[in-house]
Amino acid sequence: MRAPDGSLLTPPAGWALLPPGDAGLTRRVKAAGPSWTVVEKVGRKLFSRGVWAPEAHIQAARAGLEAERATPAYAKRRASDVARREREQAEYEVEFANAVLRFLRFSSTFTALAKRLAVAVTAHAIPVGSGTVARTERIPLERRAEAAVIAWLRHQTTAYDNMRIARVKGARREVRRELAEISRALLEVHRREVPHAPSACALCTAVEHPPQPR
Repeated sequence: MRAPDGSLLTPPAGWALLPPGDAGLTRRVKAAGPSWTVVEKVGRKLFSRGVWAPEAHIQAARAGLEAERATPAYAKRRASDVARREREQAEYEVEFANAVLRFLRFSSTFTALAKRLAVAVTAHAIPVGSGTVARTERIPLERRAEAAVIAWLRHQTTAYDNMRIARVKGARREVRRELAEISRALLEVHRREVPHAPSACALCTAVEHPPQPR
C-alpha cells in the first residue's frame, strides 16, 4: 500500500484486513486502537477497500457486535429503524416527484405526460444507493429535480449512451452541456399550448415506450 506521502507500507505483524461493508464493525475496530483505512482511486472517485488493524481488535469487535445483535432489544431497534427509513423514503418520493412537476411546468395539454414523466424520473433517481444527484443534500431540492430530469432526458431521448467521446479533459462535460440545451428545448415545447404528434416527439415516445432494461 502507498501512504499519502508516497511511501510504501506493509501492515505490521498480527494485523488483518477488515473488508468494507459493515459500518458498525468498522467504527468499533477504529475506536479500539490504531488502524489504516485503505482507499483506491478510480478516475475521480475514491472507493473503500477496507481497514487494516490488529486482528485481535477485529475479532473482539466482531464478537461483541454479534452478541449485541443477537438481543431482542437490537432486533426491535433494527425493525424500528427500517420502518422509519421506509417512511422517510416514501415521503421523499412524493416530495421529489412534486419538485419534478414544478420544474417541468408543462401546459395543461401535457398534464398527463408531465405526471408520467415525473413518475419515471423519480423511480430512476431516488432509490437508496443509486448514487444519483437526487440522493445528495448538497444542493436544494429544486435543483436536484432539475438535474434528475435533464439526466433522464439525456439517457432516454438522445444518443448519449452510444456516443464515442474523446478521452480529453472537459470533453464529456461539454457534450453533456450541449445535450442539456437540446433537452431544455424539448421541455419548452411541452410548456406551450401547442399539441403535436406524440410519435414525432422524442420525449413523448420515451415516456410512452421506455426502453427495456439491458
